[in-house]
Amino acid sequence: MATSKRPLQRLLSRVCREARRTYGVLPQGHGHDPSFSQHLINLEYEYSAHNYHPVPIVFSKAKGSCIWDPEGNKYLDFLSAYSAVNQGHCHPRIMKALQEQAEKLTLSSRAFYNDRFPVFAEHLTNMFGYDMVLPMNTGAEGVETALKLARKWGYEKKKIPIDEAIIISCCGCFHGRTLAAISMSCDNEATRGFGPLLSGHLKVDFGDVVSLEKSFREQGDRIAGFLFEPIQGEAGVIIPPDGYLKSVRDLCSKYNVLMIADEIQTGLARTGKMLACDWEQVRPDVVILGKALGGGVIPVSAVLADKDVMLCIRPGEHGSTFGGNPLASAVAIASLDVIKEEGLAERSYHLGKELRHQLLKVQQQFPDIIKEVRGRGLFNAVEFNSKTLSPVSAYDICLKLKERGVLAKPTHDTIVRLTPPLSISSDELQEGSKTLHEVLELDLPKMKAAKPEKMPIASTTCDRCGRNQ
Repeated sequence: MATSKRPLQRLLSRVCREARRTYGVLPQGHGHDPSFSQHLINLEYEYSAHNYHPVPIVFSKAKGSCIWDPEGNKYLDFLSAYSAVNQGHCHPRIMKALQEQAEKLTLSSRAFYNDRFPVFAEHLTNMFGYDMVLPMNTGAEGVETALKLARKWGYEKKKIPIDEAIIISCCGCFHGRTLAAISMSCDNEATRGFGPLLSGHLKVDFGDVVSLEKSFREQGDRIAGFLFEPIQGEAGVIIPPDGYLKSVRDLCSKYNVLMIADEIQTGLARTGKMLACDWEQVRPDVVILGKALGGGVIPVSAVLADKDVMLCIRPGEHGSTFGGNPLASAVAIASLDVIKEEGLAERSYHLGKELRHQLLKVQQQFPDIIKEVRGRGLFNAVEFNSKTLSPVSAYDICLKLKERGVLAKPTHDTIVRLTPPLSISSDELQEGSKTLHEVLELDLPKMKAAKPEKMPIASTTCDRCGRNQ
C-alpha cells in the first residue's frame, strides 16, 4: 500500500512546488541587501492593521539574548517580548519539547482528554501552591477568565445580587486590549472610539490603601474582586510602596473580596522572585500567568485558584479550543523546568541589582536628563526629565539605541523599559548600559539640535477617572 502511494505523493509535491506563490520575496542573495528589511517593513505597513508603532528592526533569527536581522546585523534584546522570553530566545530544552510534541500530537481540544495537559496542570499547581488551573492562550484571555471567575464567585459564594458585581482595578495598570480589559483602563488611546465600555468596574489609585478601603467600605457587598499588577509594567515599571501588597491582602480578607494578581509580566522570575507578590510573602486568591509560561515559543496563559473559587465555573460556562492543548502544555512544562533548574529567579535578582548599579552611574553623569532609575530584578525602567529631554522623546532614544545595537521600547514619552532575558550575561548587561551612556553623550545633543521644538502637548487627563496620565 505504502509503495503504491509514492508516485502520487511525488506528483502532488511537484505540483505544490510549481504552484507555490512567493509574495514579497526578493531574489536570492538578499541577505546582504540592506533594502530587504525595509521591504518587509513596507509589506507589513501595506497589508497589516496599523495597531502598533514598532521600532524599525526586523527579527530574522534569535538565540539567548541576541537578535539578528535579515542582513546579519546583531542586536542585544532588552525587551524580551514584554517578558515572554524570560528563558532566552529559542532555549534548546524548550525547543526540544516543542519539536518532540509537535511530531506526536498538537491539538485535541478540551472535548477530549490528552496526555500532556493533566501533567502540566499538576506541575503548575504544585509549583505555585494552588488547587486548580484554568488554561487559556494569551494573557488577555487569562484576564478575561479571572474576571468571569470573580463575578461567578461573587454571585454564588458572596451572594452579590445578580448583575451587580463590581471589579475594582488600579489606575495605570495594564491588563490587555480586549473590551473588558480596556473597560478598566485609564489609557485614552485604548478606550476612545470603542465605547460603550463594560460596566461594573471601579478605579482606585495604585498604591493607595486608604482609597481602596474606602471603596471596599462603600461598595463592599457588591465587590467581587480587586484586580491589580504587583508592579505596573506598561505604566513604566511603577513599584508600589513597601507593605502595599500585604495591606491589600488584609483588606481583601476583611471585606471578602478576591485578591486577583495579574502576574503576566511580573511573574515567572522576572522580578527576582517566582511571583512579584512573593516579595511581600502574599498569597492572592487568584493568579494570572502568561507570557514566559510559553517560553517565548507558543502562547500559554493560566489562571490559578483554589477549588472554592475555581469550581464556581462549570462545563459549558467558559473555555477555549486551544487552551490546554498538548503542544502548549509540553512547552509550558519545559519552560517552568528551565526557570527552576537554571535558577532564573536568583539570576534575575542579582543581575537586576547589577544593572541598576550601572544605570545609576549613567544617571550620575546625566543628572539633568535622567529623572529616575527604578526596578526589581530584571524588570527596570529609566525615566527621563521631560523638560531637559525635549524635544526628543523616549522613542527617539530607542531608535538611537537600536542603531547602536540595543533593542528597547519606550512606554509613554519619557520612559524606556530595560527588561532583557533572564539568561543574559553580565557582559551583555554592561554593553546595554554603556550603549545608553553613548546615546545620551553623543546622540542626544545632535538630536536636540536637529529636531524642531515640540508642539504644545494635548491634555492627557483620563476620560474615565479625570486623573492626569
